[in-house]
Amino acid sequence: MTTDTPRTLIDKIWQAHVVAEGAGGRALLYIDRHLLHDGSFQAFDQLHETGRAVRRPDLCFATPDHYVPTRPAGAAPIEARLADKIDALAQNTRTHRIRHVGIADARQGIVHVVGPEQGFTLPGVTLVCGDSHTSTHGALGALAFGIGASEVAHVLATQTLWQRRPAQMRITVDGRLGAGITAKDLILAIIAKIGSAGGVGHAIEYAGTAVRALDMEGRLTLCNMSIEAGARCGIVAPDDTTFDYLHGRALAPAGAAWDAALAHWRTLPTDAGARFDREVRLDGAAVEPMVTWGTSPQDAAPIGAVVPDPDAAPDATAKAGMAQALAYTGLRPGTPLSTVKVDRVFIGSCTNSRLSDLRAAAAVVRGRRALVPAFVAPGSGLVKAAAEAEGLDQVFLAAGFEWRASGCSMCVGMNGDLGLPGERVASTSNRNFEGRQGKGVRTHLMSPAMAAAAAVTGKFTDFRTLA
Repeated sequence: MTTDTPRTLIDKIWQAHVVAEGAGGRALLYIDRHLLHDGSFQAFDQLHETGRAVRRPDLCFATPDHYVPTRPAGAAPIEARLADKIDALAQNTRTHRIRHVGIADARQGIVHVVGPEQGFTLPGVTLVCGDSHTSTHGALGALAFGIGASEVAHVLATQTLWQRRPAQMRITVDGRLGAGITAKDLILAIIAKIGSAGGVGHAIEYAGTAVRALDMEGRLTLCNMSIEAGARCGIVAPDDTTFDYLHGRALAPAGAAWDAALAHWRTLPTDAGARFDREVRLDGAAVEPMVTWGTSPQDAAPIGAVVPDPDAAPDATAKAGMAQALAYTGLRPGTPLSTVKVDRVFIGSCTNSRLSDLRAAAAVVRGRRALVPAFVAPGSGLVKAAAEAEGLDQVFLAAGFEWRASGCSMCVGMNGDLGLPGERVASTSNRNFEGRQGKGVRTHLMSPAMAAAAAVTGKFTDFRTLA
């Protein structure tokens, strides 16, 4: 390719990391950053079974999150089945000299919150983790994607990974988002438009004035749920918002290295005239507060809408899928979403547990009382400390919420934080398939402000009506 051929951001990162070309569009990529969590024990087991060492421990970063209980201080001791996974990560990282932010560390938290927070995630890098929501890190201009346990072991041993080059999609959102409308509403609107399989085989670049106007935490939310659209990853071109966020963070370049990195990062955005395999456009001003009604993130609608009728589906397959989703969620076609009652509220997850998320929820909760059980799990110890310094914990506690420790919590449902069978949960997490938050639990995705509004009214509620 000649140097004057317009290239996309993804082209530039991909081409800079190819070690070898293979058949069928596959390439051996060099991996710059590798995130690990307490679910990585299987990969370390594979490593130990073959007698291999970690090739670049300095390019790894680990923190426990999936199996970490978030119960308040003074609760029962950690169950043995959870403690074993947490201890295994500590032991494996100690054995292989990998940077480890452990459960007692003030910085511990969800790996997709802690990585950017520490400046481990940087523009232009390739970054992997044994978790599908690694797409989160694309918010900083990284080519970031989730991998399986055997691939985690391969990266640990070789610092490389075979990948098939994805097709590329650009989703452009122009216009200004309305007051209080967030990146969570935007990504649910995008998935509702293109479908949960709309991004299959693609890497998505998010562009447009509405995307550029998002702060870094909003961009992290946007890229986080790219996987829910079926995409391999999501990415936003780095700009001054990115650079301001990274400057001075613990693991970010400093001094002359910062100046050199910044000069390189400014060359990364997609060139004018670069071509994408697919283009999608949305009007940001038309996005409303969104909630899901079914068992897929694509089953999303504005709060002012009604539960859709399967009979209006475009084909028999879609009709059957909608009918099954409504049977599980217990909703009837034509029911106004604003009348759907909830049993529990969860605010947290790698999608929506950062400081701006907690501020948005607290603004709705302040001066009100939760009518249903509700709790907040900050995304990291640093987020928790910052929220407490602002008094947000007291706002939630005064409203009857539980204020939890940091971790994946109820998003993933493998750490003791679960709903009860039949409960309807308003959740700020990213997945709502059957059983995600416990057997028979009905999960409905929404923004922190919308979840907070559900907590204080006991039903799906447009948070703007509570101002």
